[in-house]
Amino acid sequence: MGMIESRARATSDPEARREVLRRIEEENVAYVLFWFTDLEGHLKSFAITPSEMKGALDDGMGFDGSSITGFNAIEESDMVAIPDPATFRIMPTGEGGAVVGRMICDVVKPDGEPYEGDPRHVLRRALERMQQMGFDTFNVGPELEYFLFKDANGTETLDEGGYFAMTALDAATDLRYETIKALEAVGIPIEYHHHEVAPSQHEIDMRYANALDMADYTITYRLIVKEVAAKHGAYATFMPKPLFGENGSGMHTHMSLFKDGRNQFFAQDEAYHLSAAGRAFIAGLLHHARELSAVFAQWVNSYKRLVPGFEAPVYVAWSQRNRSALVRIPLYKPGSEQATRAELRCPDPACNPYLTFAALLHAGLEGIARNYELPPPMETNLYHLSSDERRDRGIVSLPETLGEAIDEFASSDLMRRAFGDHIFENYVRLKRKEWDDYRVQLTQWELDRYLSVL
Repeated sequence: MGMIESRARATSDPEARREVLRRIEEENVAYVLFWFTDLEGHLKSFAITPSEMKGALDDGMGFDGSSITGFNAIEESDMVAIPDPATFRIMPTGEGGAVVGRMICDVVKPDGEPYEGDPRHVLRRALERMQQMGFDTFNVGPELEYFLFKDANGTETLDEGGYFAMTALDAATDLRYETIKALEAVGIPIEYHHHEVAPSQHEIDMRYANALDMADYTITYRLIVKEVAAKHGAYATFMPKPLFGENGSGMHTHMSLFKDGRNQFFAQDEAYHLSAAGRAFIAGLLHHARELSAVFAQWVNSYKRLVPGFEAPVYVAWSQRNRSALVRIPLYKPGSEQATRAELRCPDPACNPYLTFAALLHAGLEGIARNYELPPPMETNLYHLSSDERRDRGIVSLPETLGEAIDEFASSDLMRRAFGDHIFENYVRLKRKEWDDYRVQLTQWELDRYLSVL
């Protein structure tokens, strides 16, 4: 840990900090985990003892940022993690285990200014832009899918169940129940769960929340899913496409903007019951979809999922019923005005949720600010159209590889403004390196196909 001069950097409510200290004492907490993510969304953590918590809550804890992917170089590496009192939770533990707390941190520089390389700060800045445009809440509801395998060394499945399976084939039903109990124990509300389409593929859906809370929930969700699986001797993965020939894992993401408790996407007398703001927000998602792809699908493997034929949408269009479109607008039901929302179906669960939610919000707000016009919906199954038919209708596709996606991202003025120069340039560098490392590999497929005939 770094030794950094005390400056009383915390900006949270002092009473909220005192409440954390009271809970630590009352619940006999042994230590508190401080969490934040690196640029790619990997969870980072260190532990603080109760005796150090008052100073940590008021002033943060220093650490060396040069060892964190996407953070500063060693000559300017001093960082401070400021715990957010609203995120204090008691982590699930086995009977007789130590009581462990958890807090999610904002990363700042030694002078207390927000660190421009902190993904949580990027989302905070997006929310500030939203508020400046007259909205007060960006609600997000992601649906994370994942696979359960027998161990981390292969892809041997636990079951051969299919979509909504509720038979003996679904060997992980009890494991899902335990996972839900653990998620609810840390304050994450769950709506429903089920077996997904592929063997050993599952989905547990969180109830929607504001974007910052949901990003915090998402990184917590991924850890708890993995920990409960490990407890049962299994391995959970959010890898987008671990099984050839089967559906990959997506993170369909539902979005809506609110002001004064009212859904700003709904309009009773407008087409599709979408307000002008709702239509422009969706138009922004579509207009910038190719630029965003490297954020919501950030890995080489992500583009093995984004191919036609496996329910992963790749064509940039919208619809009410058509699940082959990139954006779906769930049909309006009288009395459900508050539920009007846009569902983006292309993100995957291995993204960085802070950067992804920020990117999606900026794209939608850009559509509103620039009055983008929403094209007509596409109700035809887009997979059944020929390339010429899609071209005639002006339908473009998402990038086909991470290399193509990062080129689109690198040329995006919107993404540079959204992420700031530090994250934008580091993200381009990281992802280009990942693509270069991958594309020079020699695969068994190439040897099998070419060696004996060329």
